[in-house]
Amino acid sequence: MSEIDHETARKVAKLSRIAVPESDLPGLANDLSRILTFMEELNEVDVEGVAPMTSVTPMRLTRRKDGVTDGDYQDKILSNAPDAREGFFAVPKVVE
Repeated sequence: MSEIDHETARKVAKLSRIAVPESDLPGLANDLSRILTFMEELNEVDVEGVAPMTSVTPMRLTRRKDGVTDGDYQDKILSNAPDAREGFFAVPKVVE
């Protein structure tokens, strides 16, 4: 069983940029330990011959014809935008 100590939990929280009060570190360490233990259990499962899945239900993605179009749909596309300026999508600034 993998045990995560409080110092490792503190480091994971810092790297994740999550503010975790000192009093919550034991619980976080316990939760992380349980997650790693579960992952170790999953590694023991024999998956030989099992095909990888992308969904729980078998399905194929629909495909469109790969053809050249005339484009020029800017007004139609931007009509869906909550905020458009000068022919572009306008988004809030996220980097200072």
